Amino acid sequence: MNKQEKASLADIHYIKLVPIGSVNPNSPLSDQAKEEQAAVLNRCLNDYPRGRIIGKDITVGKYLIGEHELTMEKITYHVGFARKPSWEQ
Repeated sequence: MNKQEKASLADIHYIKLVPIGSVNPNSPLSDQAKEEQAAVLNRCLNDYPRGRIIGKDITVGKYLIGEHELTMEKITYHVGFARKPSWEQ
């Protein structure tokens, strides 16, 4: 494909769902777990074959714990590839 041509959704043959964050207050993510999630997304967007974000889902959880309200968010990115990456199990 020429760089001038835009890739279309017809070129997408594999989609990987990459979650970032958590909406479960009983098991919050550590900073290391958040960094690992971001590393997976960066690998999808930068390594060969290069994926592109074709959609995202946002999940918001609001919890009342005692007198405090806790809001948690999880974003699931839909990363499309022309073919399944070799590094993907």
